[in-house]
Amino acid sequence: MTISSKMADAINKQINAEMYSAYMYLSMAAWFEKENLPGFAGWMKVQTQEEMAHAMKFYEYLLERQGVVKLAAIDGPPTDWKNPLNIFQDALKHEQKVTALINGLTDLAIAEKDHASQIFLQWFVTEQVEEEASADAIVQKLKLMAGAPGGIFMLDKELAGRTFNPPAAAGD
Repeated sequence: MTISSKMADAINKQINAEMYSAYMYLSMAAWFEKENLPGFAGWMKVQTQEEMAHAMKFYEYLLERQGVVKLAAIDGPPTDWKNPLNIFQDALKHEQKVTALINGLTDLAIAEKDHASQIFLQWFVTEQVEEEASADAIVQKLKLMAGAPGGIFMLDKELAGRTFNPPAAAGD
């Protein structure tokens, strides 16, 4: 079943948004590296890998549905922040924006009566709940440790333990 041009265009925009997310998290990782916080940097690098995996899931899905992948230029992300809390607040805001994009895609799939896309997008709807919760949990920890700079080093060590787990292939 061929995907509609309207749905294909929306998915192409989402591929670009996911690639931008990867760029943004990589920029955040670079900031943490510069600040000698390798655990935070590692967390952001894993997030970069996740975003690239998301982009590829959309890419593969579009091709499976006989859509045309149209890659567009990726905007440059910010490169400087005040502190770790500021970065994770930006990450949370960004994930909330991505959630809105995924919800918009889901709404379009419903309007188009594109049941295959509706099913495909459910994984992303669930994933965004996790993405927002993960960023928010770190925001809350950073707020709790305000005025206790040693807490940053403890959290850095904790975040260093995160590893990339590729998402399952469609149908798995």
